[in-house]
Amino acid sequence: MRLVDYLDKGASLARDAPCLTTDGETWTYAEVQELSGRIAAALVERGVRPGEKVAILSANDPLAFTCVFGISRAGAVWCPINPRNEAAENQELLELFECVTLFYQEKFAPLVQQIHGDLPRLATLVCLDGTSPQVPGALSWEDFVAGHVVDVPPVDDVAMIVGTGGTTGRPKGVMLTGTNLETMTAITLMSYPFEGRPVYLALAPLTHAAGVLCFPVLALGGEIVVMRSPDVGRFVELVEHHHVTHTFLPPTLIYMVLAHDALDATDLSSLQCFWYGAAPMSATRLEEALVRIGPVMAQLFGQTEAPMMISTLPPRDHFRPDGSVATERLSSAGRPAPLVTVSIMGEDGALLERGERGEIVVRSSLVMAGYHRNPEATAEASAYGWHHTGDIGYLDEDNYLYIVDRAKDMVITGGFNVYSTEVEQALMAHPDVQDCAVIGLPDEKWGERVTAVLQLRPGARGDTDEITAFVRERIGSVKTPKQVEVWDDLPRSKVGKVLKSDIRASLSSLA
Repeated sequence: MRLVDYLDKGASLARDAPCLTTDGETWTYAEVQELSGRIAAALVERGVRPGEKVAILSANDPLAFTCVFGISRAGAVWCPINPRNEAAENQELLELFECVTLFYQEKFAPLVQQIHGDLPRLATLVCLDGTSPQVPGALSWEDFVAGHVVDVPPVDDVAMIVGTGGTTGRPKGVMLTGTNLETMTAITLMSYPFEGRPVYLALAPLTHAAGVLCFPVLALGGEIVVMRSPDVGRFVELVEHHHVTHTFLPPTLIYMVLAHDALDATDLSSLQCFWYGAAPMSATRLEEALVRIGPVMAQLFGQTEAPMMISTLPPRDHFRPDGSVATERLSSAGRPAPLVTVSIMGEDGALLERGERGEIVVRSSLVMAGYHRNPEATAEASAYGWHHTGDIGYLDEDNYLYIVDRAKDMVITGGFNVYSTEVEQALMAHPDVQDCAVIGLPDEKWGERVTAVLQLRPGARGDTDEITAFVRERIGSVKTPKQVEVWDDLPRSKVGKVLKSDIRASLSSLA
């Protein structure tokens, strides 16, 4: 399926049903479908050929998201560009992807003005919500959109190219095909509850996980409620107001929801599935969420190269048959998804037995087509005939997958391997800790010392000696942090992940 086929499928169920809603304004499936055809026609008129790359630089916005379907209907390839990136990174991504057209919001005009002169392939600039006079040659939306509709078949199966980000070197472009996203959609519909016509609330960026989770909702004729900016209080209100059935947040934002004063007084009974993922979640906070938000929490584990659904933990699997919380599973990432084979591989390429720790590797039609213009990285990621996730983990006897760390985040201290995720889970069980990160820093005695940076809950006293003793009782002295820092907040990526590289650099500079 093309990306636009999800929209068309939803329209086939009820053309007048609500499709996209923002700030009280709703567009029906018929309206979004018709506008996507006009966008496609305008792209074709300006010379965009099937298979060429078209970028969108925008915060969450229904018009920008409709452009995704117009790009697909024109046979082109969608390239989401995150507005929170630095200008140099976005310029590098637009050049790497060979984009010929860029849609952008007016508030990002200074960024576009800064970079577009160095991008000769970028022939067409379209401002979605203004005239953008500061960007020479940019078209206003009214000047761009033509009056007729086209539908162009694609030249191949590549549907979108997504940047991996440049935090570990030069960014790479992940080529995701229609087949990849169809597999992801099929797994989603197989693995999680969907009763009736869904209503999906999108707070997290539509350029990332929150965006691709729209496709299964659209296939069922569901409504997407788009939040233009992140606001946890407004998020809680909208769940009740729109009778939201499905939503997704990374753990950091779920912690903020749990801390919000209005949560316990809000009617959340419409929720069927509250997905969490993109980073490990505290088992203690998850157990709290199962009580205060409801028995609707649903984990997903994936990565850009294998979107969203390598493994799944639906709401029912958070509980035992007698209805009690299955605390032993809350630290897992669920079971491998129905259309995915997961194994654990040693450094020599041999597959390991259950319970043994090694790199998580995957085989599935979920896995990307490769890295755009980077055959070396593609070959490295697919060594031994498996996709390499870069995560360390194991499968237990019941086939539950446990992710113990990113390979690069493992701390070797005194000859022992310490997995930062295990230490973070112990820290997050303490009632004073709001969020945390564990890294290794050079140490003359230990080789590396386990180091923790804490963000405390509002009003918490945060006695670091007491917190250290609390952790030692749970996981032993070897894994207990030898250095504990308390910060007001932790550095985070554009999608809310804690940036351990920034923490490491900051603490190293003080050494």
